[in-house]
Amino acid sequence: MPTPPWMKGPLLLQPDEVLKPTTKRSSNNNSKAPEKALFGKESGVRGKKVMKKIIRDVEKLQGNGVLDDNQIGKFEEFEIGNWLEEIGSDGEVKKIDRKMPWVREEEKVVFRRMKKEKVLTQAEIILDNDLLERLRKKAMRMRKWVKVMKAGVTQAVVDEIRLVWRNNELVMLKFGVPLCRNMDRASEIVEMKTGGLVVWCKKDVLVVYRGQNHWLTSNGRRVFNNLASDNNTTMSQEKSNASTWGRSLNGEDRDENNQPVVGSLYERETDRLLDGLGPRFIDWWMRKPLPVDADLLPQVVPGFRPPTRLSPPKTRPKLTDEELTNLRKLAHPLPFHFALGRNRNLQGLANAILKLWEKSLIAKIAIKWGAQNTDNEQMANELKDLTGGVLLLRNKFLIIFYRGKDFLPQGVANSVMEREMALRRCQLIEEDARVKVAETFQVANEPLAKTSTVGTLAEFQDIQTKYGVLEKENNELEIQIEAQKENLERELRNQERKLAILNGKIEKSATKLAKLNSSWQTAEPDLDLETITEEERECLRKIGLKLSSCLLLGRRGVFNGVIEGVHQHWKHREVVKVITMQRAFLRVIYTAKMLVAESGGILVSVEKLKEGHAIIIYRGKNYRRPSKLMTDHLLTKREALQRSIELQRIGSLKFFAYQRRQAILDLKLKLVL
Repeated sequence: MPTPPWMKGPLLLQPDEVLKPTTKRSSNNNSKAPEKALFGKESGVRGKKVMKKIIRDVEKLQGNGVLDDNQIGKFEEFEIGNWLEEIGSDGEVKKIDRKMPWVREEEKVVFRRMKKEKVLTQAEIILDNDLLERLRKKAMRMRKWVKVMKAGVTQAVVDEIRLVWRNNELVMLKFGVPLCRNMDRASEIVEMKTGGLVVWCKKDVLVVYRGQNHWLTSNGRRVFNNLASDNNTTMSQEKSNASTWGRSLNGEDRDENNQPVVGSLYERETDRLLDGLGPRFIDWWMRKPLPVDADLLPQVVPGFRPPTRLSPPKTRPKLTDEELTNLRKLAHPLPFHFALGRNRNLQGLANAILKLWEKSLIAKIAIKWGAQNTDNEQMANELKDLTGGVLLLRNKFLIIFYRGKDFLPQGVANSVMEREMALRRCQLIEEDARVKVAETFQVANEPLAKTSTVGTLAEFQDIQTKYGVLEKENNELEIQIEAQKENLERELRNQERKLAILNGKIEKSATKLAKLNSSWQTAEPDLDLETITEEERECLRKIGLKLSSCLLLGRRGVFNGVIEGVHQHWKHREVVKVITMQRAFLRVIYTAKMLVAESGGILVSVEKLKEGHAIIIYRGKNYRRPSKLMTDHLLTKREALQRSIELQRIGSLKFFAYQRRQAILDLKLKLVL
C-alpha cells in the first residue's frame, strides 16, 4: 500500500510553521501537510474563526508537551491582527503593519446600571429583626383581608382595621383601583391614618402591624391615657393646618427656617406653585406632589367675579386646531393641581384656578375616584362660566383648562382699568377747556344757548343716548337670526352629506346581497306527495314534541348543512323536530315549506314553544336515504352567514336613511318659516 502524501512530512510541527496563517504556499511539498493538518484546508483560509482554531491547537500541543516554553515565547511575540507576513518576489518574508478588519482600535466602554439603594421602611427602622421576621411569616399565612374600595382609606375602613386589631395584631388590606397602582403611596396613607406599621407587601396586598404602643397592649394603654385628653385639640389643629400637613406628606420636611430639605426638584417646584391655593388632598392615589383638595375650598366667595379679558392687538382669542393639539401635549406630563369630587358651587375652586393661572398656563383637575354621582360635564360647564377659560380635555378622570390668549392677571387688569379711567378724565378735561374757549370767543349779540356742539364729546354722547340702544338691539336681533339661519343651513348640508353616504352603502350592500341570492335556488316541489291521515298526523305530532333531540335553525337560515342534519336525524327515527327562533309566523311557515321541499318529507305541524317555533317533519313511508346528503343548489355555511349579515346591514342602513330624510324635511321647513 503506498504511503499517503500527508505522512511524508514531519509529524511534529515547528512553531514558525504553525504561526503563518496568511503566508502564501511555497513550492515545498512538505509545507503543505502541516498546513492541512492544522487548518483542515489550504493555507489561504483567513478569518477570525481560523485564528481561534490556531490558538486552540497551540494550547492543545502545549498541554500534550509537544511545544516547550521557548516555542511558546515565540508564539507570544506574534501579535495577531497587528502585522501580516508576505513573501516578496525575491523570496524574502516581509512583515507588513496591517490591521485585521475585525480588530478595533477604540476600547470597549461598558456602562453598568447603577443599583438603587433600598429605602428602609418605618417597620424596618423601628422594629427588631426577630420581631419583624416573625410578623412577616405570620402575614404570609393570612387569608382574610379588609377590602379598600375606590374611595380609598376612608373612616369606615379605619374603623374596620381597628376592630380587627382588637383580636389580632396584624390586619391584611386588599386594595382596588386606583391605590393598587401605587402601593408605596397606599402604605403612607395607611400608616398615617391608622398609626400602624406596614410589615409585608405583595402586589395589591398590605399587612399592617398595630404596633407595640397600641392601646390594647400594656404599654399602649399608658400612652393612650396620656393622649386621650389632647385628642380633640390635635384633630382641630390637623384640620386647620391641612396645607402644611400636605407639604410634609409631600416629602418635604422643613427645618427651623421653613426651608425644604427633602424631595426632588419637580416636587418642590410643584409644591411652591400650589402653596396658598388651599389644603392638600391627603388621599391622593398617584405619585407626589399632592394636589389641592377642591372639596375643602369655600363653595361661595363673596365679591367673586369673572376675570377681565382683553386680547392683544391683531390676535384672535379662539384657538386653532394645531394650538389645541400642542396645548394638550403640553398638559399631558404636568402634575395635577386640584382634586375635585362635587359638581356644583365651585366658586372657591374658580378663585384658586385664577390665582394659579397667574403662574401657569394650564390648570389640571383630577376627578376623585369613588365620589358619588360625579358629572364631569356639569363641572366643566360651571368652571368655564366662572373662569372664562378654554376647555382642552374632559373625561371621567380629569378636566384640563387653558387660561386663554385674552387672560389678564389681576395686576395687569387693574393697570388697564386705571389707564382707561385716566383716559376718560383727560377727555373730560379737554371737553371743559373747549367749552370755556367757545364761551370766550362767542359773538356778543348771539345767545349762549345757540352755541354749536358739532364734533364734540357731548354730541357723541347724545347720539349714543338717542340711537345707540335701538341700533344695538336691532343689530343683535339680526345677528341672532343670521346665526340661526347659518346653523340650519350648515346642519342641512351635513344631513344631506350623511344621507348620500348611506345611499352609497345601501347600493353596495344590495349588490353583495343580489350576488349571494343568485348563487342558490329552491328545489321544485314534488307533485306526487305522500299523504297521511289525521290520526297518523296527531300521533306523529305527539312523538315529535316528546323528542329530546332537535335541530336548531340559527341566523343562517336553511342551507346545505341543515338538509344534511335532517337526513342524519331520519337515519335513526322517522320524525325530526326543527326549532327556529324566527318571530314572524309567516317567516316560520316559509321556512317549513322550504325544508319540506328540500328534504322531500311531509310537514306534520308547526307548534309554538317557549324557546321558539317547532317544525315537525315526517320522512314518509317510502323514504330512501340519498347517496349525497348535501345539495349543490343551496348556500354553504359561510355564504349563508354572509347573506344574513348583509340582510341585517341593509335593514339598518335603510332605517337610518329614513331618519336622515325626516331630519332634512324638518330643516327645510324651518328654513322656509
